[in-house]
Amino acid sequence: MTDSTAPARPLAERMAQIETFHVVALVTRAKELEAQGRSIINMVIGEPDFPTPQPILDAGMAALQSRQVRYTPSLGTPALRDTLSGWYRTRYGAEVPATRIAVTSGSSGALLLTMGVLLSPGDEVLIPDPAYPCNRHFTRAMEGRPIGIPVGADTGYQLTAELVAQHWTPRTVAVMVATPSNPTGTLIPLPDLQRIHAEVRARGGVLIVDEIYHGLTYDQEAHSALEFTDEVFVINSFSKYFCMTGWRLGWMVMPQRYVADVEKLAQNLFISNSDIAMQAALAAFTPQTLAECETGRLRFRDQRDYLVPALRELGFDIPVTPQGAFYIYANCSRITRDSYGFCLDLLERAGVAVAPGIDFGEHRAAEHVRFSYPKPIPVLQEGVRRLREFLGK
Repeated sequence: MTDSTAPARPLAERMAQIETFHVVALVTRAKELEAQGRSIINMVIGEPDFPTPQPILDAGMAALQSRQVRYTPSLGTPALRDTLSGWYRTRYGAEVPATRIAVTSGSSGALLLTMGVLLSPGDEVLIPDPAYPCNRHFTRAMEGRPIGIPVGADTGYQLTAELVAQHWTPRTVAVMVATPSNPTGTLIPLPDLQRIHAEVRARGGVLIVDEIYHGLTYDQEAHSALEFTDEVFVINSFSKYFCMTGWRLGWMVMPQRYVADVEKLAQNLFISNSDIAMQAALAAFTPQTLAECETGRLRFRDQRDYLVPALRELGFDIPVTPQGAFYIYANCSRITRDSYGFCLDLLERAGVAVAPGIDFGEHRAAEHVRFSYPKPIPVLQEGVRRLREFLGK
């Protein structure tokens, strides 16, 4: 029995700064409609449409059958950290000691730890607008202030060294970029990334680079910031390229001087990561797994190459063809200037789910939607057919 006369407990002030993730609300509604028997073309969620590669599944099952699933070191098992070190050496030609690698509970765990060791209350992090929404919310959760910098097609929807210099203040401590980016799928060319890093370092700050979609590029290779500096935080994940979304496993690379504090924070926030997932992830770097991942990458490329021109034909403005990830950030201002209302209406009336721009920032957010295209081309074709009918075209 509750005491209705008792005063309500206060809500933490930070909660007023953490916004609803509208994508999740749309996914929930889409599942409700499917449960009612409706056919839904889901282009809202950022998840590969094929299963985890078989060698990873086999390694996970072997871990279960061994009955040796226990607490592990807070920064990950030595075997997986060593394997990741070797991955950087062979794929990027970068020498990254295993001691600077932390395995985390998804890339979300890596982002939380990064913000936890870098931010004091009121510290600012410069972030492009649009950007992945949780980046600003991790900043707020650690009492920092995310500063969204409007970016557009002229810079490939990415920050530049000039924009960093223009928006830097005495409270700025870090800059976060993503290459490839969610929601735009664009890359930062290596010389531009080097200039951003130099600008941040010259001002005494730290650069954080989201490389979660590395491996999923189509017109050019993505370069890791670790190819040219050790003084950077790099965030990555097993979710996208390796198709391990539900395994909840990621990693981070950090400068050596932060290792002890990241470990201390991980001990207290997470204790350890999933032992099953880490044992399974050791198989992510085998030739068979990488061959499956490459097949998936080529399929994503074909899906992009179908959907981009199809959306342009329907009146969506896509000034920059995405070079990586599996998203299209489309200007819908010729159709609507209320992207959230448009997405709700599209879902209810046409059975097509896409993400509203308001999830990704404030800069012209109501004029944009994000399409996630890891779906078989016949499914995308049906989505386009429904869109055309919905738009009266």
